[in-house]
Amino acid sequence: MAARVLFVLASIAVAVPASAHHGFGTFEVAKTVNFPGATITRVEFINPHSWLYFEVRDASGRVAKMRCEMRSAHVLRRSGWEREMFRAGQRADITASPDRADPGSCYLQTIVLADGTRMDRYGQYVKAPAGGLKEVRGPIRSANLNRPARRSTGEPNIAGDWAPEQFVMADPRGTGGGLVPLGRIGQAAQPGAPAAAPRAGGAGRGAAAAGPRLYGGTELTELGTSMAAAFTQKDNPRFLCQTTSIIFDWTFDGPVNRITQNRDNITIEYGQFNLKRTVHMNMKAHPANVKPSRAGHSIGRWEGETLVVDTVGFSPGVLNAPVRHSDKLHVVERFTLDPKTMRLTRQYEAEDPVYLKGKYTGQDVIEPADAPYAQDTCKELKDVNYSQQVGAKP
Repeated sequence: MAARVLFVLASIAVAVPASAHHGFGTFEVAKTVNFPGATITRVEFINPHSWLYFEVRDASGRVAKMRCEMRSAHVLRRSGWEREMFRAGQRADITASPDRADPGSCYLQTIVLADGTRMDRYGQYVKAPAGGLKEVRGPIRSANLNRPARRSTGEPNIAGDWAPEQFVMADPRGTGGGLVPLGRIGQAAQPGAPAAAPRAGGAGRGAAAAGPRLYGGTELTELGTSMAAAFTQKDNPRFLCQTTSIIFDWTFDGPVNRITQNRDNITIEYGQFNLKRTVHMNMKAHPANVKPSRAGHSIGRWEGETLVVDTVGFSPGVLNAPVRHSDKLHVVERFTLDPKTMRLTRQYEAEDPVYLKGKYTGQDVIEPADAPYAQDTCKELKDVNYSQQVGAKP
């Protein structure tokens, strides 16, 4: 199965830092493999991860087909990456981390294109005046803050495209230093520091040194605890290209979201997996018979400067892995706009007597987006063994 790729790995240098660890998933990010003179065949800008496909050839002429995982489409665009930069037939030197389970796959660290342009996994790039790309250690563009804080009808103006601050690895190759806010990348640990696990997103699931484990500030019921213990990757909606929950996907992995304010409703579109919610502003109560869905049924009202959104009618699912929720889930969100900074804070609380003993709470902050909202294609390919997919023959 792997014979077609083994000759490539046998002919390249593999460096293992002293602080070696198992990496993210099956990627061994503490190891490095090099693919000099690779030929790009195609690129897929998709969620939850984009992929770069290429071929490498050994001295005898044998060709191996490879692919490297990149970040999601929305954060690549926010970082200045464009699909058109990776043309079929283009030559490049690729540095990556290997996948212990799939010799045909890798985790992109750095790519150096034929014209000398270097791009690191977490790098931010703008077009240079003399041509090519220039790296920026921080956000590549400023969001438009020059928008009215109120609508003509008097309500706070929360319409527009919104995004959380990006979190990037301190080492732009994605192999060390931990995740830090992009705006504070200059204060980050030096490259080469041990890598940290990715952010969980949403409310924390940590536990105190002693006592029961808390998720979003609450214990789980006996059923919730047993289901969380049994939770596997196959149970995670993200790996099925499905929305996790209205709480989790609002900020996880830096999506660009869109809010539209209409006379009788407010629509909320999630950049993560294109979930669309309608907040009914002209209803005081939920209908008796709501068709269950991942978005649920939302009604809203203004309490002074705060938009309060009450949502029920969910299909059973996952609140924030590994915490599940039932059709009894009830979520209340409070959106408050700061007119000085134009930051939109969301406080949320969730109740579910089936899986939660108390209220699951938290908050997040988004700001005017530095890239437009887009409906991206989702295709989870990490669990597809590429070596088997392309065949074992040279």
